Amino acid sequence: MGRTQGLREQLEDDIVMGRYRPGERLDEVSLARRFGVSRTPIREVIIQLAETGLLEMRPHRGAYVASVGPREMVEIFEVMAELEGMCGRLAARRIEPEEVDRLRALHEDCAAAIAENDPDAYYFINGEFHDVIYQASRNGYLAEQARNLHRRLRVYRRLQFRVGGRLRVSHAEHEAIIAALAAHDQTRANALCREHVLVQGERFSDLVSSLAELAGGRAAARP
Repeated sequence: MGRTQGLREQLEDDIVMGRYRPGERLDEVSLARRFGVSRTPIREVIIQLAETGLLEMRPHRGAYVASVGPREMVEIFEVMAELEGMCGRLAARRIEPEEVDRLRALHEDCAAAIAENDPDAYYFINGEFHDVIYQASRNGYLAEQARNLHRRLRVYRRLQFRVGGRLRVSHAEHEAIIAALAAHDQTRANALCREHVLVQGERFSDLVSSLAELAGGRAAARP
């Protein structure tokens, strides 16, 4: 079980970091050779990632990295925004002081990533930030659904942080969210968490441009 989990995390990271790109086929034999395992655990991991929507299973053709069109992407982000809002509202009611402190510490880590101009570091710290809010909601089912959809959007959320200026905007939004949670302001926390995730207007245009740039780089050789 531990080995399978490790393989899953590595493959997830590879997809998020662009080693395997949207629309690309994953070959079980090549993956088994790369990780030095049989095809059985590779097949298990592929099934797990397909269940989260990160991979797409095509009959008689195998597994492909999910490629989401602009309309579907916006629809998924809309659902994610609503889940984030619910988590924020419940967290504002139930969050503990030590969890607020943890959010503040992560906020400082995000500032350091911005100072280093490291969007990938910011991305991973941002994931921890949101996970604290999910846990603080004290609703296990809601947190599970939010985490699943968060994983589904990992590739696209990471791309958002490569758009000029988005890191600082995200960081400012985090600060406002922390203030609302610390004040136990459920209405404001709901609105802020929802707007923080929602992709619309200029954010949508920027993300579509990033997706086009990613697709254009598919022909580049992988390390």
